[in-house]
Amino acid sequence: MTPCFSSQPLAQHDLGQNRWAARFCLVTVMSCLQVPVKVLNAHSDGVTAARLCCSDRCILSCSSDCSATLWDVDSLQPLRTFTGAHSRTISECEPIPNSNRMVTVSWDKKMVVWDLETGHVLWKTKLGGLLTSCSCSADGRLLVCAAEPQSAVYICSASSGQTLHHISNHHRSTITQCRFDPQSPRVASVSADKSIKLWDLQAQKATVSISSNHGNVISACCFSSNGHFLCTASWDKSLKLWDLQGGQFRSQGGTTLQRGHEGSVSCCVLSADAGLLASGSYDRTVALWDPSSLSRTLVLKGHSDWVTDVSLSADGKLVASASKDGSVRLWDVENMENIPEVMQRKRAEGAGVHILQCEECGKPFPVSRLLTSDLLTRCVFCRLRAPPTYRPQPPPVT
Repeated sequence: MTPCFSSQPLAQHDLGQNRWAARFCLVTVMSCLQVPVKVLNAHSDGVTAARLCCSDRCILSCSSDCSATLWDVDSLQPLRTFTGAHSRTISECEPIPNSNRMVTVSWDKKMVVWDLETGHVLWKTKLGGLLTSCSCSADGRLLVCAAEPQSAVYICSASSGQTLHHISNHHRSTITQCRFDPQSPRVASVSADKSIKLWDLQAQKATVSISSNHGNVISACCFSSNGHFLCTASWDKSLKLWDLQGGQFRSQGGTTLQRGHEGSVSCCVLSADAGLLASGSYDRTVALWDPSSLSRTLVLKGHSDWVTDVSLSADGKLVASASKDGSVRLWDVENMENIPEVMQRKRAEGAGVHILQCEECGKPFPVSRLLTSDLLTRCVFCRLRAPPTYRPQPPPVT
C-alpha cells in the first residue's frame, strides 16, 4: 500500500484553518482493567465507523455529522477532515486497498470515493436508496454497498463508480451489512430478516442462503482472512461462527460464542490470523474473544453510549472502537495476557472450567465444563443468600 502523507510532515497540514481542529481533544487514560486507551473527540455527533488503515498508521472515522476524519495513530492528530459531499449521516467508510483512497456511503443515497492525500472527491454516484453499508474487494477493484428500502445490493467499479451488478430484493428486510470474501469473488450480506446470503459474482446468483438460528436482527458480519469462517453479530446479544469450508452450518447452524454481551451486539471483526475477535455492543462495551475456545477473554469499558464499530490492527495489538457518544477510542491490548482477569480465565480454561460472571454481584466464578452452565447465572455466595426461585425466560424478540 502506498504510504499516506509520507512526503509531507504533519506541521505542514493547515489544521489552524480547519474548523474541526477546535473540537479535537486527546485524552490518554487507563481502563478499569489497566488497558491503555486514547480517546479522540473530533465529531459533533455519533461516530458510525472507525477503521485502522494505511498499514495501521492511521484511523479513518465517519459520523452522523456528515464528515469523515483521518487520524495519525502515533500523534493522534487529525490529518484531514472530509466534508461537503454528504448531506446526511455517513453510515460507513472504508479504505480502498492498494490505494490512497477511501469510500463513504450515506443515507443521502450517495457513494463517494475520496483521495486521502488531498481530501478531494474523485467521483460520486447516487444510487436507489439509503446506503447502509459498504465494503471493498481485497484487490481494491470492486465496491459493494447495500441500499434500503429495496433491500438491494450494488456492486460498482472502484475506479469509476460504474454499477456492474444490481441485485434487488436480495433480502426480505433491511440489509444491515455486506462484506467481500477476502479469498473468493463473493459477497456476504446479513439482514434484519435474520438471514445470511452469499452472492457469487461469477455465477451472478446467491449460492448460499442461511436462515440463521439468531433470535433477532443480524447486525453485522465479518470473514476470516482465509474466507473459511464467517462471524455474525445480532441484536439477540450473541455472536456466532459459521464454518463455510466444512459446511456443517447447513445441518447444525452457527456455533455460539459463550457468555456474550449484556446488550444487542452491533459490530464484529476478526484479526488477520483469526486468533482474535472483537465485538461492540449497545451495552457500551468492546469484548475480545478467543475464537478457538469460543470464549470471551476481556471486556473493555469506557464508552458512554452504544459502540457502533470495531477495528483491529494487522498484528492484533490495537483495537479501534467508534461510539454514538461521538468518540473514537484506541485501545492497546498488546499486553492483554498479563491482565489478571485474562490470566485467571486462561488458568481456569486449562483446568477444565468456565469462568462466568455472576448476574447479581458481578464477580467472576468458576463452573465445571461438565455442568450445564446455562442454568448457573449466580455465584455460590449469591445463591446461598436467597432461596431458589423459578424464573421463566422471556420469549426471543422478533
